[in-house]
Amino acid sequence: MVYPESEHATGPLLIAIVLSLIVASSLNVYPLSSGLAVLRPMVLIMVLIFWLLFQPRYVGIFTAFTVGIIADLLMDTHLGQQAFAAVMVAFIIKVSSIYVKRLSSVSAWLVASLALVVFQLNLWILQLLTQGVFAAQSALSLLMSIASWPLILWALRRFVR
Repeated sequence: MVYPESEHATGPLLIAIVLSLIVASSLNVYPLSSGLAVLRPMVLIMVLIFWLLFQPRYVGIFTAFTVGIIADLLMDTHLGQQAFAAVMVAFIIKVSSIYVKRLSSVSAWLVASLALVVFQLNLWILQLLTQGVFAAQSALSLLMSIASWPLILWALRRFVR
C-alpha cells in the first residue's frame, strides 16, 4: 500500500536527484586552466555515488549507466568507457550495502573512496586497452575526489531523511 505522504516526498527527492546530477555534470565540464584541470574532482561520479548510497530505491544500475553515457558524451571519451566504470561503481556499492547496513559519515566516505578508486581503475584499464593511453595525472583528480567527498556529503545530505 502506498501512503499519501510518501508520494509527496518522492517528487522533490527526484527533482533534487536530477538537479544535482545536472549541476555536477556542469561542474565536470566547466573550463579550467590546464594546471587546475588535473586537480578537478570527479563531481558527477561523486554525486552519483552519493545517490547510490543514500537513495538506492531511486538510483541504481540503470541510472549509473545513463550518467556514464552522458559523461562519455560530455567529456569526449570513447562511448561506453565511463558508462562501464559507473556500472561497476554501482555494482560495488550494491554489494557493499549488503555488509554495511547503517551509513555513518565515515563509513560513507570509505565506501565512496572505494567506489572512486574502482571507477578510476576501470577507466585506466579501459583507456590502456582501447587507446594505449595511461593518464597517470588523473590520480590527482582521484585524490581530490576522495578528499572533497565530505563536501558532497554535506551539500546533499539534507535531501536524505
